[in-house]
Amino acid sequence: MSGETRSRSATLTPALALLCDAALVVLFAALGRGSHAREATLLGLVDTAWPFLAALLVSWVAARAWRRPAALIRTGLPVWLGTVVLGLGLRWMTGGGMAPAFIVVTLLTLGLFLLGWRGIAALVGRLRRPRAA
Repeated sequence: MSGETRSRSATLTPALALLCDAALVVLFAALGRGSHAREATLLGLVDTAWPFLAALLVSWVAARAWRRPAALIRTGLPVWLGTVVLGLGLRWMTGGGMAPAFIVVTLLTLGLFLLGWRGIAALVGRLRRPRAA
């Protein structure tokens, strides 16, 4: 593998990680809308997801997630907690509901989604490392 190919794939990794996180936030919003029998429209999905997507972007910047996008503790925890806290705050400031059950579901679901893939990536990385003799 050439140095050019290696550096090119390294620059794609943060973009792919951010895309994965964003897709999971949209999935969270879609599942929530579906569980409440909301109309399945693109505008409705955007309306539900935008506070959490905005919070995700802010959290990515605050955590400097592009440096180690797949790191479970260093990146995953601040991105998850920031997305939850800021997303709920934006939702509340724009008139969205804040039932205690919704807060718990948000915390748990986004935790599973945003930490889950990073945990799997860490496990796969450990399993692929050559073992010392």
